[in-house]
Amino acid sequence: MENYRLIIEILFWFAVFLVFYTYLGYGILLFILVKVKELFYGKSDSFQAPEILPEVTLFIAAYNEEDIIRDKMMNCQALAYPKDKLKIIWITDGSTDNTNNLLSKYPEVTTLYQPKRQGKTAALNRGIKFVTTPFIVFTDANTMLNKDAITEIIKCFSNSKVGCVAGEKRVEIQAKQGATAGEGIYWKYESTLKDLDFRLYSAVGAAGELFAIRTNLFEQMPDDTLLDDFILSLRIAQKGYKIAYCKNAYAIESASLNMQEEEKRKMRIAAGGLQSIWRLRSLLNVFRFRTLSFQYISHRVLRWTITPLFLFILIPLNLLLIKGSLFYTAIFILQTLFYIMAYAGYQFEQRQLRSKSLFIPYYFLFMNINVIKGFFYLKKNKGNGAWIKAKRNNLKK
Repeated sequence: MENYRLIIEILFWFAVFLVFYTYLGYGILLFILVKVKELFYGKSDSFQAPEILPEVTLFIAAYNEEDIIRDKMMNCQALAYPKDKLKIIWITDGSTDNTNNLLSKYPEVTTLYQPKRQGKTAALNRGIKFVTTPFIVFTDANTMLNKDAITEIIKCFSNSKVGCVAGEKRVEIQAKQGATAGEGIYWKYESTLKDLDFRLYSAVGAAGELFAIRTNLFEQMPDDTLLDDFILSLRIAQKGYKIAYCKNAYAIESASLNMQEEEKRKMRIAAGGLQSIWRLRSLLNVFRFRTLSFQYISHRVLRWTITPLFLFILIPLNLLLIKGSLFYTAIFILQTLFYIMAYAGYQFEQRQLRSKSLFIPYYFLFMNINVIKGFFYLKKNKGNGAWIKAKRNNLKK
């Protein structure tokens, strides 16, 4: 019996450590490692823009985006990059609304279209053949870039070791939104981790809202790839290049319309994460990729695999340890309180009320539940790379 309890205790504390390390511990360790590195080697020199700016293609994959075309094109025209150096390509495969007609009004735009919809990755694979510039900046139709975004990104490529540049994603939160504001808090934390990752060695992946690559490093991906941005950027890192993180180039995106829409997005991202781990499995070799592997496993792999499972077995493990122990009873009460707060956050969301102290635990559990759902999504939608687009609140004009 004592041996049985010891095994449960070991498993419980391993689960506690894993959950803590995945969501907070890695960030703390990363901060310490970066400070030690910069203490001995100093901070990296700031990037400088080249004297002659290169030609760049702004590449936008879109499906039925007629509602946002005008705003996106106004944003593109406002970019502070020489117009004769900036090529704009929209690829609109499968669109059935007025997207193509609206784009035809902009002579500076090259529109690529085929009636068949095969998903975003297939569109990127097809569209890359039409790119003639040395750099590509990828962005989404529903995100707005700051005017200096392209210039700031190109500065990062002044370092020959940089093969990909990840811009910053910012989520605009409407005043009356409920727990979807958790998306904004999550991305602020993610942005901090990405910045620290790059300062240590390399950012671990890029977000499709805004990232750029050297065109000659583009690698064709299977058409059913769910996270094209993540796989493409890490394939470049596998070749020995670094993924720079550029917080001076950012994309603003509104939060999901509600938690039902956010669930669609999170579940698909989780499924894409699982798919990516398999397709990037060679990156798990810490003897070959060293620091990059350490960052990849700590920042991404744990979140998308075992940590959510260990999070949800903490309660049953804790229950098995309560008997005769005030210490484990106290921990169980704290865990129960956390779940009660999360449930209250859920109830507040249903009533469109906002409370940070409640929607943070709710959003945290929501994310982890959708990682588990992502496994079933991946199994059900195997071979299908087409997005089911989540509805979002309109960006402020």
